[in-house]
Amino acid sequence: MRKEISIKKVRSDAEECFKAGEFLCAEAVVHSIRQNIDANMPKELISAASGFPAGVGRSQCMCGTVSAAVLCLGYFFGRTFPTTLTDPQSQKTITLAYELQDSFKAKHKVLCCHIHTKDMDITGSEYREKCAVFVGDMAAKTAEIVARELGLEVAA
Repeated sequence: MRKEISIKKVRSDAEECFKAGEFLCAEAVVHSIRQNIDANMPKELISAASGFPAGVGRSQCMCGTVSAAVLCLGYFFGRTFPTTLTDPQSQKTITLAYELQDSFKAKHKVLCCHIHTKDMDITGSEYREKCAVFVGDMAAKTAEIVARELGLEVAA
């Protein structure tokens, strides 16, 4: 794991690989977090995010970038063993996930992909430009939370 990260680079890398068509929205978030924060993060987490785009399997429900960002938080802070519902590690991850989705809602009003992309062609440039903002926002917010919680240095 890197000791110093650039949130600006996390954002721009996520947006650029999405705009270039290299990754779908959710995959781009995970890819950028992996590339810029923890190269040891299993690359399979990128594939785990492959079903999130267009609001989870094109259902256009919750924005896939939010789902992917929560997946990343789970990687860094979640548990891998059974405990209780009140386990502090689980509760911390839930709190961080709430903070993350709340930041999306504060900026974009709703989590619903359908509302954000209504009447847009998902293969079109308007869709790609609009969703690139969501990709960047969620990659950056995830990086901000990870840096804060793990005590990583944030480059100017």
